[in-house]
Amino acid sequence: MGKKITITKKTDTELEDLGVRNWPTWSCEASDFPWEYSDQETCFLLDGDVEVTTDEETVRFGAGDFVVFPKGLKCRWKVMKPVRKHYNFG
Repeated sequence: MGKKITITKKTDTELEDLGVRNWPTWSCEASDFPWEYSDQETCFLLDGDVEVTTDEETVRFGAGDFVVFPKGLKCRWKVMKPVRKHYNFG
């Protein structure tokens, strides 16, 4: 069994408890690119619409989604609407 991307929703209180608003911010215009995660990444999408494809699955997420990418994951990002997210490694 491979590495799975986890997509959930968090309450404002949960986001505050995790300190998400203090995490760095990353943004990207509409694009399509390969990516490999050298460490686990946790992120909270502020804006955007993204489809990520791995060897095992294709997932779609956007604004308001809390996403965890496992360490070692190889995938392709297809950014359909410009993305802005808070992110944290480890």
